[in-house]
Amino acid sequence: MKDDETPTTELPANEFDDLIEGDAASPVEPADDVDVSRVSGWRRVLRGNKTLWIVALGAVVSLVAGLLIGRFLISPAEAAETPDPGLVTVPVEFGPLSNDVTLRADVGYADAVDVTIDTTGGGSVVTGSVPEVGATLNPLSIALEVVGRPVIVLPGELPAYRTLRFGVSGPDVLQLKQALVAVGIDPGDVNSNLFDQATANAVGKLYAQAGYPAPSPEEGADEAVRSAEEGVRSAQTGVSQAQQALTAAGAGPTKLESWQADVKVAQAEQALTDAKACPGSGAETCPNIQQAEWDLQTAKLERDQLWSAKNTGAEKSALDAARAQVDAAKKSLESARQSVLPFLPAGEVLFLTELPRRIDAVNVKRGSTIQGAVMTVSGATVRLTGAAAEADARLLKVGAEGTFALPDGTQQRAVISELKPGKDSKARWEVLFEPDPLTAEQITQLQGNNVRVQIKVGATEGDVLSVPLAALTAGPGGESRIEVVESDPREGKDAKTRTVVVKTGLAAKGAVEVTPVEGELEKGDLVVVGR
Repeated sequence: MKDDETPTTELPANEFDDLIEGDAASPVEPADDVDVSRVSGWRRVLRGNKTLWIVALGAVVSLVAGLLIGRFLISPAEAAETPDPGLVTVPVEFGPLSNDVTLRADVGYADAVDVTIDTTGGGSVVTGSVPEVGATLNPLSIALEVVGRPVIVLPGELPAYRTLRFGVSGPDVLQLKQALVAVGIDPGDVNSNLFDQATANAVGKLYAQAGYPAPSPEEGADEAVRSAEEGVRSAQTGVSQAQQALTAAGAGPTKLESWQADVKVAQAEQALTDAKACPGSGAETCPNIQQAEWDLQTAKLERDQLWSAKNTGAEKSALDAARAQVDAAKKSLESARQSVLPFLPAGEVLFLTELPRRIDAVNVKRGSTIQGAVMTVSGATVRLTGAAAEADARLLKVGAEGTFALPDGTQQRAVISELKPGKDSKARWEVLFEPDPLTAEQITQLQGNNVRVQIKVGATEGDVLSVPLAALTAGPGGESRIEVVESDPREGKDAKTRTVVVKTGLAAKGAVEVTPVEGELEKGDLVVVGR
């Protein structure tokens, strides 16, 4: 474009053609031509300068916003002239006041423990009687069957760690006797920790009630008994022969006197044996063992006196030797018989506390080999296990009642059964609850859940006046006071107030029970809690 030319705005080709065609087809008046040209010009300006118009609109909006902000800004000088805020007040409340401790607790069965079986004395293959999860173990229940032998459940705290048989003693024997009494079996003297004849007989009855034969004695034990019995018979034959030899010498008593003396000694020996084997030895119903021993010695002395006046040295010595052999043979027989008495292997008994118990998990099946824990059992009753800070726990006590929500929203009562302090001052206390009886369906829904338990640790008797703790101030004599506003609190320091001396009571949830001592106080009065 040359310097002397006037700049022009070019129209798009289609608009230019439309204008040419319009002019040619329908001529218009000159005034109309002017109006059309103006409109088309403005259109061209708007379409060709969109960016310019957007910038202009933004500038207008910014100007308006600046004016509005400036209207509400307060300068430091103006702020210094702002009036003091009013008093912060709350109304006096009238109603019941209670102090609650709230904690979270897990719902589950009590005292879950892993059960292990001692298999060192035999095989470890499970052959039957595998219980199902949810089953209950009671005294005399069969927890498991291993290699055809039962694992009998009995009440007790001390785990089985050795085989209990005739002659052993210790606290585990005492526990066994107490467990046998608990299931209705008489084990003899329950105050003795000795496994004696009566205890062995009781173990035999235990297996009979469980439906299994007692454990078999060691190999060769039965043959040893038969051999010992033969030894007693042989020794007794020797005594008879010695007596005949002595009689043949013509120096002894008559056969009748000798026989009577021997019978009396034999009877005394049998009486002593019966006294020792009597269940509950020492009880009023059993013979006196010491008296039986004296009777035996007396019978022997009387028998010996029959020969004392005769010169029967050699024959009497032979007879004494024969009788000594009888005594030795009888002791051997007693020992052999003891070896075949019923006994209790460690792997065939399971002592558990707090029976009955619920089976939570079973880790074996029929045909499998035992490795580690065979099952997990817990108390058959549901328990809530919670934790509380020491400050809250010290407000609680065993027997205190709490409530928690069931799945349907119903409140269920639970009583604190045990409080266990933490290991150090920072550790939380363990709080155990026993809930009121639950249905099987409720137990299924609750087990494994975490619930919110509320325990009331203090409550007023009826309705009382209460104010926030922040409303209390201390007077010159240590008395508690509150400030009551009698005019508009918005007047601030110019508001009219009065002081009321109060006696405080239960504090709970940030509020405290108050009773006016000097001055009047009513529900709804405004008390100052801040300025």
